[in-house]
Amino acid sequence: MSSVVAIEHVEPVSGRSSVVRSLHRRPLVVVAVAFVAALVLVSLIAPWLAPYDPRAQDLSNALGGPTSHHLLGTDSLGRDVLSKILYGGRRSLLSIAEGVVVVLTLGVPLGLIAGYRGGWTDQALGRLAEVLLAVPAIIFVLVVLAVAPHNEDVAMVTFGVLGVPVMFRVVRGASLRVREDLYVSAARISGLSHPRIMVRHVLPRVKGPIIVQATLFAAYALLFETGLAYLGLTSDAGTPTWGGMVGEASAVIEQQRWLLVPPGVVIALTILAFAVIGDATRDALSERTQSSRASSRGRPTLSTPAPSHAGRHAGDVQLLAVDNLRVVLPDDRGEVPVVDSVSLSVAAGETVGLVGESGSGKTVTALALLRLLPPALRMSSGSVCVEGVDVSSMSERAFDRLRGSTLAYISQEPQSALDPTFTLGSQLVEVVRRHEEASRPKARRRALELLGMVELPDPERVARSRAHELSGGMAQRVAIAIALAGRPKLLIADEPTTALDVTVQAEILALLKRIQRETHMGLLLITHNWGVVADSCDRTMVMYAGQIVEESPSQDLFDRPRHPYTLGLLNSHPAMARAGAALTTMQGGVPSPGSWPTGCRFASRCRFVASECTGHAIPLTQQSTHRSTRCVRTAEIFGEVHA
Repeated sequence: MSSVVAIEHVEPVSGRSSVVRSLHRRPLVVVAVAFVAALVLVSLIAPWLAPYDPRAQDLSNALGGPTSHHLLGTDSLGRDVLSKILYGGRRSLLSIAEGVVVVLTLGVPLGLIAGYRGGWTDQALGRLAEVLLAVPAIIFVLVVLAVAPHNEDVAMVTFGVLGVPVMFRVVRGASLRVREDLYVSAARISGLSHPRIMVRHVLPRVKGPIIVQATLFAAYALLFETGLAYLGLTSDAGTPTWGGMVGEASAVIEQQRWLLVPPGVVIALTILAFAVIGDATRDALSERTQSSRASSRGRPTLSTPAPSHAGRHAGDVQLLAVDNLRVVLPDDRGEVPVVDSVSLSVAAGETVGLVGESGSGKTVTALALLRLLPPALRMSSGSVCVEGVDVSSMSERAFDRLRGSTLAYISQEPQSALDPTFTLGSQLVEVVRRHEEASRPKARRRALELLGMVELPDPERVARSRAHELSGGMAQRVAIAIALAGRPKLLIADEPTTALDVTVQAEILALLKRIQRETHMGLLLITHNWGVVADSCDRTMVMYAGQIVEESPSQDLFDRPRHPYTLGLLNSHPAMARAGAALTTMQGGVPSPGSWPTGCRFASRCRFVASECTGHAIPLTQQSTHRSTRCVRTAEIFGEVHA
């Protein structure tokens, strides 16, 4: 099937320029940035701007107000106040920079590691942060200054260290939320290393909180430096600082109140400017990462079941073999099963469908195979073999090498699985270089080749775009290209066409089938759409309440379902009514984990239920070489339904 996708005319915009334009739309931000930049500039060139030497005394003009010779007046020794402010900014701004650098250098990496890794790493770093938070900052700094008197550099570095726990908590909290995003899981399954994911995909999304906290800390650092200088604990009397000027002014406030105004106004405006810049930058970054459009959703129709694909033999290589997989949710009641005794296999070149209503456990099964389960869930038993190797007990580092190169994954929300802070081309290049160790130009050529492979017109333009600039179908094609970048042997596709309209669904399915024919890749296709099953799958497994209830070649499943649940799903689809069957609905829904009945889990919804269905657990019984069902009344039901 040929595939043509229309592209809206959207010029790609660099992230940096979009943030700058957003800031330009806020006049107050422009003023704040200009003010801080001016402070830094005039402090650096103070020797050329200052009208007087800040140490030059003129006792005849002591405590003078503003005049044409001294624009901001003079202090108690006749020194020019304007010159002291210009020179004092050098020391005060340097102190701010020292504290902020220490906080960012220590707090950001530690917060990223704790939030992303979790577990004992998070607990250990969290306890260390709590210990530092318990230390009174001013007392600790006073102790340090007792050892290194009047050393403002040491004092501000110490203050920075004591500020690390707050930055650590902010970054950790933001990272905990980001690590659950689909694009982080997509980066992991693509085979990227944990440090690279933290730096490239987690850090950009937590920049907003970091910037806000950094600007707040800069304001606190200025206040702290002012307080130390006011108390005379840092610089000597001959070195001008803004805090020292406040201290001098307070001593003579009864004689000359004006002397407190210049340094006080500069300090207040600087703190206010930091706050405005931080809030505005956070808002601009947040606006940039929002999607500009929603994915279109459509309802597919069911075509006539296609003949089972040829060329699949029992001797084919088993890429994936899962035996008695069990996933549980630990809680006060013990271990609540979410997926129970699931066994399945996928051979090279084979497409296996996993079908069932929402809540049946399909996605949890896929995430367990990929070791991407949410923290609350864990795999309690069973084995997972990839190419004959049991990976259940494999170390995380070793399993990481399988991601992207042997196992790949496509989620049902492609735009959420793509990092919104980077262009699509840069994400593809990153994955290609991870698996092929290619130079950047060669990786870029390979990325464009992959975009062409998934039938995207104008790959160059798509590579320059971001996720929100694409339609749902285009985003899904890019997600497929990323999944193929490591040349995987097995692709797990979780509802890959759910968010797409009917036409695009057909194009994506045709694309997957073509790629599978060319690469002989195995495909585990998770869906609730019988049309997808009929068109694509060689074998189908029906799942209900965490269990496989029927397994069969797809054509046989449509012709002769052998479980009441499968029959109910088929008869509730409009296409089956057109084929001559009565359109029916199944009452109720899938029971949630923890409320599963002892016997058949479908019993409460089954119109064929009998006493033998509810007394004990129902095993999965082999009916023939290629068929299994979890029902004790298969023969009776089959005869009744098809009489």
